[in-house]
Amino acid sequence: MDERSEAELVAEAARGGREAFAELVRRHERRVHAVVLRLAGDAADADDLAQEVFMTAWRAIGAFRGGSGFYTWLYRIAVNASLTFLKRKGREKRRVAFDDNAVAAGPAAGPAPAEPEGRAGADELKARVDAAVGGLPAHFRAAFALVADQGLSHAEAGRVLGCSENTVSWRMHKARKMLRERLGPYLEEGRT
Repeated sequence: MDERSEAELVAEAARGGREAFAELVRRHERRVHAVVLRLAGDAADADDLAQEVFMTAWRAIGAFRGGSGFYTWLYRIAVNASLTFLKRKGREKRRVAFDDNAVAAGPAAGPAPAEPEGRAGADELKARVDAAVGGLPAHFRAAFALVADQGLSHAEAGRVLGCSENTVSWRMHKARKMLRERLGPYLEEGRT
């Protein structure tokens, strides 16, 4: 593993250093893929989008000025590419309403219980949560992916999304409210 700092790698990559850029890709590829997967909802589309994100970053790295962290810049490229992809495909217009039986791809939830019955219940819950998140409007889903999935602060997510911290907070509030509405019947059913 390359022990150089991210700033050193970025500077070298900006001068055309392919190995430095390859190390930046290795450091960020899982998180970038998780973001585009959450937004695109399809593993094959996410693979293509992640590749597109890194190709865009490689072409534009010379313009990176370090005003924000490299990961913030990279995630902004990822979110923008994903939102553009969704618009191009018309997915927002044709977004399927939450379906109790829908299964959407997404980042893995925590460890599954050891018992088969518990694993099946956890798998079903994960599928329902992923479907509900996948049914959120793109801007809410983007905020949710960055904050809940990637662990970014609201301020960091705001920098990635090009909006204020308050806007991210509002989007997270609305996303949670929509998720509670969509998952409420299922969660209530599990309590009885």
